[in-house]
Amino acid sequence: MARRYWQGPTTVTTASGMLGGMTWSERKHERPLPDDRSDLQRMRDDDWFNVLTGVELLELQDETIGQLRAINDGYWDDPAAAVRALADLIPGCAGDFFFRPPLQFEYRERIHIGVRTFINADFEAIGSGEVWIGDDVLIGPHARLYTPNHPLDSTVRAEGWEVGLPIRIEDRAWLGGSVVLCPGVTVGAGAVVAAGAVVTKDVPAGAIVGGNPARVVGRAGLQPLA
Repeated sequence: MARRYWQGPTTVTTASGMLGGMTWSERKHERPLPDDRSDLQRMRDDDWFNVLTGVELLELQDETIGQLRAINDGYWDDPAAAVRALADLIPGCAGDFFFRPPLQFEYRERIHIGVRTFINADFEAIGSGEVWIGDDVLIGPHARLYTPNHPLDSTVRAEGWEVGLPIRIEDRAWLGGSVVLCPGVTVGAGAVVAAGAVVTKDVPAGAIVGGNPARVVGRAGLQPLA
């Protein structure tokens, strides 16, 4: 059944109701409309959902955060067991990766971690947008991945509506310390994001970016020695 949502003054109809793949600039003027789906299903459809009425969402958050707390607390007693427990917690995880605690995210089913990836301490992925971390990725400490957005209209925002936009970190990318990725961005394969950068737009494959907002400052790859 087609579902409808508001974008500015016009009504747009989609065949599936799944709005994934659109950027925040394309979605920020949407007006969420309720329908017969649960808020959990709306979240899984990458659609607007209501955080004030979504009881199932709170249950999923509590389950995820509670298990993460135990994994983080037990890491230094048995790091290998902590990695196995995290792989069991995250459906989209092969288990062949490395991390340093603490890790923090809200919805275990929305996280995907590739093989041979290393995530350093104090990693945080906020919100319901899917997070895809590829193979052989390096993520420095204090990384922040922000997937949620809210309506710009303050009246609608006060009703509790939220939408998660996906973040993708492709194979062999490297994020320096204290990097911030904003909703909906992709960091291309082999790209390097300098420490402290705030990424608001897609990073091309093989690019080096830095600053706030991040911009391209070079190309990754082997450089001749002086």
